[in-house]
Amino acid sequence: MRILIRTSKWAIWARRLGSFALPLAIIPVFLHRERLISSADFHIIELVAGGFALLALVLALGAFARLWVTGDQGWARATLGLAFSLICLIPMAFVGWLALTFPTVTDVSTDFVDRPPLVSSTGRVLTAADHAALEAAFPNARSRSYPIAAQQLFDIVEQLALANGWEPRARRAPTTPLDTGALNAIATTLLGWRDEVVLRVRGTAIGADVDMRSAATHAWSDLGENGRRIEQFLIALDGRITLMLRDAPQTPAAPTESEGAAPPVTDDETPG
Repeated sequence: MRILIRTSKWAIWARRLGSFALPLAIIPVFLHRERLISSADFHIIELVAGGFALLALVLALGAFARLWVTGDQGWARATLGLAFSLICLIPMAFVGWLALTFPTVTDVSTDFVDRPPLVSSTGRVLTAADHAALEAAFPNARSRSYPIAAQQLFDIVEQLALANGWEPRARRAPTTPLDTGALNAIATTLLGWRDEVVLRVRGTAIGADVDMRSAATHAWSDLGENGRRIEQFLIALDGRITLMLRDAPQTPAAPTESEGAAPPVTDDETPG
């Protein structure tokens, strides 16, 4: 007499829903990055994928409990459903944590009084509370001053921007040491959202200043991406300028009499 061992339907559906949620969560990321779907559609699809993944997680946990009691088959299916759901839900939970951790302001600038102008939009009006929140969250997002000419500094800034993979949208290089130049570019995040970055170089009497602005082109939270982008870029710029100044050839100063230089010869001391 054969004893039939049933396969848990909870485990079956956990695997089915998990295997459906996984590609539903991953494929839209590539489509969004390639601009084949809009950000609004991307958000909707990811929410649907999260719902299926959450349901698969519940079914997988329920299947484990039932399999332990009934002795049915389905441990492998339940495990796959659990794994697929966690692969979807853990990154989504991390995104949610970022949204709650960082300020909801999606327009960050090192100069709040005279922000570098955007090409894509005018940006939102920031309040004093917004300024305080951004300064606390991104303490290194501050304008920089360097003792080098504006034209040379603009070239370095542009090289770093292109090395980061940013797509230039507008460019105006400074033509004189006291001129102002700006570079507007589009930066694409890992999930495919697009932010506009502005780098402004202003010549001064002793060198040049760099102001930077990074603003999301969508209305949703930027997850702190713009503030972190500014900090990382300016830290990299500090390192580049430091190395350049360190390796620059130094003109030796003329030796003084106290350092052992021979005093000038006068007519009375002319040998003869």
